[in-house]
Amino acid sequence: MSDAGGGAFGGKVVLVTGVGRAGQIGNAVALAFGRAGARIVACDRNAVGVAERVREFAAQGIEAKPAAGDLTQPDVAALAVEIALRHFERLDVVVNVAGGLTTYGPLEQATIADFDREIAINVKTTFLMSQAAIEPLARTHGAIVNFASMAYFEPSAQLAVYSAAKAAVAGLTQSLAVELRDRHIRVNAIAPSMVRTAENVASAGPGAGYVELDQITAGVLRLAGPESDGITGQIVPIAGPR
Repeated sequence: MSDAGGGAFGGKVVLVTGVGRAGQIGNAVALAFGRAGARIVACDRNAVGVAERVREFAAQGIEAKPAAGDLTQPDVAALAVEIALRHFERLDVVVNVAGGLTTYGPLEQATIADFDREIAINVKTTFLMSQAAIEPLARTHGAIVNFASMAYFEPSAQLAVYSAAKAAVAGLTQSLAVELRDRHIRVNAIAPSMVRTAENVASAGPGAGYVELDQITAGVLRLAGPESDGITGQIVPIAGPR
């Protein structure tokens, strides 16, 4: 149950993007913060899906508000932060989960539309939400946790466009960490290999060496929590079994 006085994140307000689909990473991250005592702003372009997730959170005693819209648009990012401040009067953590792999194949077959889409959903969403949240995070000495990818550390064939986007997220993370250090905002990222979700298992099969969702949530909460005070600018790999 979300409780302003209890849990590792009691009294904290956490904004998570990419929360629209049940069983996916954003939903798991938001749920983990809620169970740790945080109040949640759940963001996604899928208005129906994010409203359903918020109702599910409420059934577990987690206080949450939806923020629906296309997170590649500056006004949507600003609205999400406004919702946090209007309802909860503070913002402590932003977790930029929204993104994904949409382009797989040889680079010579990729189109500029493929490239633009991959950059928009992975980099632009992270840039805009981080930008919108800086002022309130500075007031709470907060944290940003971004999602890079193991593809940043271990480039693979067929993933050039996706790898470029996630490398940009890693670079943005490290640059922001330096820029925001004196404003007492920590900025880190996790870089997982393929995560076990129903969607990924359906496309890649059951034996793909997945990272488990609880590994993801543990890594994110650790980077956002007080045990990571003083840690900033880190890209933390989380690999599944080899």
